[in-house]
Amino acid sequence: MSSEILQWIGYFASVIIALSMTMSSIVKFRWINLIGATTFSIYGFMIGALPVGFLNGFIVMVDIYYLAQIYGRKEVFEILEIRPENKYLIRFIEYHNDEIQKFFPGFTYKPDMNTVSFFILRNMAVAGLYLAHRKDGNVLKVGLDYVIPEYRDFKNGKYVYLRLKDKFIEQGFTRVMTEGNSIEYIKYLEKLGFTEDNNGVFSKKLV
Repeated sequence: MSSEILQWIGYFASVIIALSMTMSSIVKFRWINLIGATTFSIYGFMIGALPVGFLNGFIVMVDIYYLAQIYGRKEVFEILEIRPENKYLIRFIEYHNDEIQKFFPGFTYKPDMNTVSFFILRNMAVAGLYLAHRKDGNVLKVGLDYVIPEYRDFKNGKYVYLRLKDKFIEQGFTRVMTEGNSIEYIKYLEKLGFTEDNNGVFSKKLV
């Protein structure tokens, strides 16, 4: 293999490793870092740089170990219902406001609107915030479905719309509706089975 091709393999591996360092999600970091380290390890052995090959081979094993831990770990999901005037709720929104605006541009907290309000807990750690209200009698209108970066692996969404589905139905809701105001949020909704109705409005039937 020519030295030029080997050089480009090294560049590619470096870019992938650098990209992994920008990931706020631990899962994404591990997967991207795994690809980069694997490529770097192969590159190191191909050019005869054994320290590079062995070091990155070790990183590959570390990434695989932690990914196995992540996917094999049984997580406990719970919800913690909160009052609209809850001080921690208000502070949570203030603290994460910049991130919230990326997914929900123009979002403002309206305590009187959020009649369905709860934190999503994963192993007792706050992973996200869900705010919604009743619309037209049987529609659950979502105002905010925010997940902090460390937990953006769709598990929160699956928990809310699959495991909490019966809870919503018992409360008289037959459909969930929300507005897709950002590309990231739209991808999230589509992966969870929402379909676009019109004018950027997405919905999902519960019954």
